[in-house]
Amino acid sequence: MVDVADKLACFQAVTGLEDPDLCREILQAHGWDLELAISSFTSSNQSSASTITSDSDPRDSLYPTQSASSSGLVPAPNPSIAWKLVTLPFSVISGSLGLVSGAVGLGLWAAGGVLSYSLGMIGLGQGRGGESSARLVSVSAAASEAMEFVAAFERDYPTTRPNFVGEGFMDALQRSRNSFKLLFVYLHSPDHPDSPVFCGRTLCSEAVAAFVNENFVAWGADIRASEGFKMSNSLKASRFPFCAVVMPTTNQRIALLQQVEGPTSLEEMLTMLQKVLEESSPVLVAARLDAEERRNNMRLREEQDAAYRAALEADQARERQRREEQERLEREAAEAEQKRKEEEEAHERAAREAAEKEAARARMREQKALSLGDEPEKGPSITQVLVRFPTGERKERRFHSTATIQSVYDYVDSLGCLEVEDYSLVSNFPRVTYGRDKQSLSLKEAGLHPQASLFVELN
Repeated sequence: MVDVADKLACFQAVTGLEDPDLCREILQAHGWDLELAISSFTSSNQSSASTITSDSDPRDSLYPTQSASSSGLVPAPNPSIAWKLVTLPFSVISGSLGLVSGAVGLGLWAAGGVLSYSLGMIGLGQGRGGESSARLVSVSAAASEAMEFVAAFERDYPTTRPNFVGEGFMDALQRSRNSFKLLFVYLHSPDHPDSPVFCGRTLCSEAVAAFVNENFVAWGADIRASEGFKMSNSLKASRFPFCAVVMPTTNQRIALLQQVEGPTSLEEMLTMLQKVLEESSPVLVAARLDAEERRNNMRLREEQDAAYRAALEADQARERQRREEQERLEREAAEAEQKRKEEEEAHERAAREAAEKEAARARMREQKALSLGDEPEKGPSITQVLVRFPTGERKERRFHSTATIQSVYDYVDSLGCLEVEDYSLVSNFPRVTYGRDKQSLSLKEAGLHPQASLFVELN
């Protein structure tokens, strides 16, 4: 369906017919063969064309070219746009990385350019019988030939001349596509006697050179070079000097809008170029406008995509920030919960240890109280001991005079009045400290019988 629409649009662009139904009928009558339909239409409208000779090229039946005879110049007929579709040889297409036309036709080119695909990755294998396929012209070779031609042409005509591009044909064709101009092709035959006169008086005249440089992309080649020879065969150049105006189309083909063979006057060349430019101007303008629209649409899509990406990134950043904040809160809550549990465990452990310690002290006090036995009654062998604590509290008990100072310590411990275990018993007058080294002395031996007053001194 797309191919039918493309062919219909192409036929309308080429023929200038505005009635789509009429164009569809013409294409259907020719089996949807676009080239055949265009050729038939253009040839049927060439009532003023030159008579076709029996040994002339079949393309002359489509549109006669300008040529020279021994008696003078033949008047040039008015050109018709895209009167011939030329299929380029693979060696020319693959000889440049510039372009290989895509899958839309001249109508789509008129609507905004043809997609290009590179065949630079494609090579030629061995032919049948072991014969090698024709060697392809590499990118550097095609460009080198073009630059050599430009250099030689500038040496021969140093003042005024068309500005031929120093690159291969396909790259020049791509350049014309990108700049929305037609491609002016000049095939130079240095050995032809008419070439110097044509170049000096017509091609390199100020009027023609200025017109070509302003309105066309100019490409030239020496027919003795590889690409120039192949293009002369593709365009079926039979006489020289040879000029042509072409535009890219589809499927490795170009549209031949006009060609001039043989010597041509300055006036005839300008007339031909102006006529071709006028007839192709709607196509080029439409292509430029459509390309600008595509660029604007692409720029709009890029801006929309950029805005979408920015919004998406902002949403992702907010979501990431929210997730990080949530994770932080969860982490802090978990840490707080862990700390609370640790504090509870520490409190429980401390309480448990305190309880165990208090229980141990209670057992110790009980054991020491039991070890003291009952308090003896008063008698000559009984020592009365008064103990004063740092809190001001006083405790008093009777001991046998033979009891040791350790017994007094055990008594103090059994009371539970002290929270510490490191203390000493001290007498005032005289001041004597009864430390652990004197605990084995009896009260009598220590001079505390029959009565002693001791106070607790914390160490």
